[in-house]
Amino acid sequence: MAQALTDAKQQVGLCSVCFHLSADPVCDICRDNRRDNRTLCVVSDSRDVIAIEKTREFKGKYHVLGGLISPMDGIGPEQLTIGQLVHRVNKESIDEVILAISPSIEGDTTTLYIGQLVKPFTRVTRIAFGLPMGGDLEYADEVTLARALEGRRELE
Repeated sequence: MAQALTDAKQQVGLCSVCFHLSADPVCDICRDNRRDNRTLCVVSDSRDVIAIEKTREFKGKYHVLGGLISPMDGIGPEQLTIGQLVHRVNKESIDEVILAISPSIEGDTTTLYIGQLVKPFTRVTRIAFGLPMGGDLEYADEVTLARALEGRRELE
């Protein structure tokens, strides 16, 4: 078991394009020609890629930041892959950058920072937040309810 874990750690690295975990220099998602190269979903870590992939709804590519900006923890933009993201958006034909970053102080800070850097090059959106399916309004906190109201949309 210990040898298997050691082998896995040696074989798994980061994709040179999106920084998602990969056993190859370029991950399967980045190599997939069927995916939309013009839509880029930015997430904080590889677990978020896996969660979004489970929905089978997103058909674009990803960019993994490797964390969130957190001055209290000594993590600034230079410790993340934000520079590589800006370079990628500037060089590739990206129509939309979707910021799929969790709502928190660090997440909101990172979202605002990236939004300002990337907005000159392309359209920037953020995933909606709100109530989970089956959730009751009476048990939701004020921030969640406020975000749900902000992210409302017309019935189709």
